[in-house]
Amino acid sequence: MIIERTENPQWLSNAYLVADEAGGKGVLIDGNDDPGPLLERAEREGIEITHVLVTHPHLDHVAGLAEARLWLGGPPLVAHPEAAAEMDEEEAVTLGDGERLTTGGLEIEAISTPGHAAGHVAFLVNGGDVFTADVLFKGTVGGTMAPGASGFADLKSSVMRLMELPPETRVHPGHREPTTIGAEWEGNPFVRVWRGLEETGEEDCTVWGRPATLKLWAPDYDGGNKAWIVFGDSGEEAIVGGSQVERG
Repeated sequence: MIIERTENPQWLSNAYLVADEAGGKGVLIDGNDDPGPLLERAEREGIEITHVLVTHPHLDHVAGLAEARLWLGGPPLVAHPEAAAEMDEEEAVTLGDGERLTTGGLEIEAISTPGHAAGHVAFLVNGGDVFTADVLFKGTVGGTMAPGASGFADLKSSVMRLMELPPETRVHPGHREPTTIGAEWEGNPFVRVWRGLEETGEEDCTVWGRPATLKLWAPDYDGGNKAWIVFGDSGEEAIVGGSQVERG
């Protein structure tokens, strides 16, 4: 199987070409406004891109897809029904939880993974590679306060559902470099707390001018930090970028 990734230098977001073999069938997964190298490889190796898959409709994951589809002759867009509706894609192929798409030697299963976005899905390809977008990254997890987010409980449930995949499953996230389910099961700070292996903190902080309690301070994919907090005025739990947290 062929997997090639491009990374947008501004957003650090990934787009992927996945194909069964040279001269075979393939798909694009997400956009990052830089699909050119993926399209060039597909053309160079005679790969027919039959579908364009979208994990969720945030700009840094769909930019450039309309132009790519036009260049490719209009292959169908594939997304969760909620995401397709948000993008106003009435002719999209929709995949709900557990539904599958087959093209060439690729079998692609949609795994519903809300939290960062209500219509978010991960795509499991041929049982061994999972494209997790903005739910699970190397060493961290997605935020829960982005537009269209469905919240902390959904995000936690989605991450722990992904942890049920075999440990050797390769994880291709929406930002930065790949990892494996096994590596995240053992080392991801959020997963370790949710497994009961580590304790949470109780540090007072402020987020967007609101009093909060900092439960976990962890590295993020961009070199900054990610924070699990509980708002003191509502009791709402959230995962936010560390730059939003005033400590001390």
